[in-house]
Amino acid sequence: MLNVAALMGRIVADPELKHTQNDIAKTTFTLAVERDFAKRNEEKETDFIDIVAWRNTAIFVCKYFGKGALVAVEGAIQTRSYTDTQGNKRKIFEIVASEVHFAGDNKKKDSEKTQSAT
Repeated sequence: MLNVAALMGRIVADPELKHTQNDIAKTTFTLAVERDFAKRNEEKETDFIDIVAWRNTAIFVCKYFGKGALVAVEGAIQTRSYTDTQGNKRKIFEIVASEVHFAGDNKKKDSEKTQSAT
């Protein structure tokens, strides 16, 4: 079977590093990905896609990327289901990242330089 996803977009909020009970690093973040097309006389739409990264990939993302960073993500689509507080069944689609790459200016580094200069 083949399950491969490749996305490029901007991180919408600073990723936070968390650890499971077994001390495995994990982060989740949302990627804003602009569509390649637009309807006539309209702007391109943007999809907001949830990304999950584990272990060293999670540590790398939290160390080097922040809000607004342009990144390329390689991974696999994963679904999971749950029941919300009102008893409705919900399904979540997310990308489990196998690799995350620099795709433009490193916004986190730039903001850290600005903060240290003041």
